[in-house]
Amino acid sequence: MARLLADENFPLPVVEELRRLGHGVLTLRDIGQAGQALSDEAVLAVARAQQRAILTLNRKHFIRLHVTHSDHAGIIACTFDPDFSAQGRLIDVILQTEPSLDSRLLRVNRPAAANS
Repeated sequence: MARLLADENFPLPVVEELRRLGHGVLTLRDIGQAGQALSDEAVLAVARAQQRAILTLNRKHFIRLHVTHSDHAGIIACTFDPDFSAQGRLIDVILQTEPSLDSRLLRVNRPAAANS
């Protein structure tokens, strides 16, 4: 299963769902880095040092970091989805199809709502 680090704004219910599904997910709070206003670059460096891929809703900045700092353990850039359990399951499915996250950028977008 994947080793992940959720940035400070990533929804905790998604983290909990991923943990339930067997992934090793830590938050910045878990590693004593919460509330320190770390830059995105610093968060990426922490994840790299711990060999964990980043889970983030901050797509714009982390996609830019991926381009300029491609030596990382992976970035999973997500759109916000209020169905946290479904988002966790979607991330799990995507992770199961990826042999390695090293230096990869994965985009996880909320499914489009079906027209009623």
